[in-house]
Amino acid sequence: MSEPLDAEPIQLRGRLRQTAQGAWRSALGLLYPPTCIACQAATGEPHTLCASCWSGVRFIERPYCERLGTPFAVDLGQPLLSPAAIADPPVFQRARAVAEYDGTASLLVHRLKYNDRLELARALGGMMARAGAELLADADVIVPVPLHRWRLWWRRFNQAMALAKVVSTESGVPCDPFLLARVRRTRRQVGLTKAQRQENLQGAFRVPAEVKARLKGRRVLLVDDVLTTGSTANAASRALLRGGAASVDVLAFARVVKEL
Repeated sequence: MSEPLDAEPIQLRGRLRQTAQGAWRSALGLLYPPTCIACQAATGEPHTLCASCWSGVRFIERPYCERLGTPFAVDLGQPLLSPAAIADPPVFQRARAVAEYDGTASLLVHRLKYNDRLELARALGGMMARAGAELLADADVIVPVPLHRWRLWWRRFNQAMALAKVVSTESGVPCDPFLLARVRRTRRQVGLTKAQRQENLQGAFRVPAEVKARLKGRRVLLVDDVLTTGSTANAASRALLRGGAASVDVLAFARVVKEL
C-alpha cells in the first residue's frame, strides 16, 4: 500500500524538473532568440534554416541513380543506374547526400570545415540522418572519413567525425572512428582532376590490425561532409573492404552534381 504514496513525490519532482527546464529554455529563448544557421535571420526553432535559405538548398530526392545518388532530370518510374555508375562502378555499394554542393549547402559546409562552426554539425547531421535513413537501416556501424594526424592537429577537429556523431545519435547506429585510419599525408584534393585525386589517395587509408576482428563482416556506413568525384570514398571503402567489412555505403551532407 505504501508504494503508490512513495511514488507520488518522485513523480512530483519529475514534473517540477520538467517545468523548470521548460522555463529555463523559454528564458534562454528570450535572451538569445534562435537564428538561421546560414544568414542569422530570426527563426522559430534553433539549429534550423530560415525560409529564404531553405529555398536556396537544392535537396537531392528521387529520382536519382541508385548507386551514386546523383539526381535524374526525368522520373522514369523505376530505380535506375546512371551512365557514370555503369561505366565506372564505385567501390562502395550506394551513396546518398542531402543536397547539391552549391549555394546555401556549400556555405554551410565551408563554415563547418574552416570557420570552426562545430554547432552546425547538429543541423547538418540531422538532415543527413533523414536523407540516409535507407542506408542506416542496413548499417551495423558508422565510420567517419579520417584525417591524417597532422591535418587534424592543424584543423583541431574532423568535420566528418562531428557529423558522424550526430548521425549516430539520431539513428542509434554505433559510431566507431577507430576502424579506419589515414596513414599517409596527402595533398589537398581541391583543384585536382579525378585521376590526380585517385593517385593522391593511393595507400592513404588502412584498417589497423588490432581492430580487424571488430570490423569483420560488418556493414559500414562511411560518413563525410562532401562527395566530389568519389575518389576519397572509393579509397576509404577499398581499405574497409580489404580490412574485412562486408559492404560499404556512403553518406555525405552535400555532393558535387554533374548533369546526367
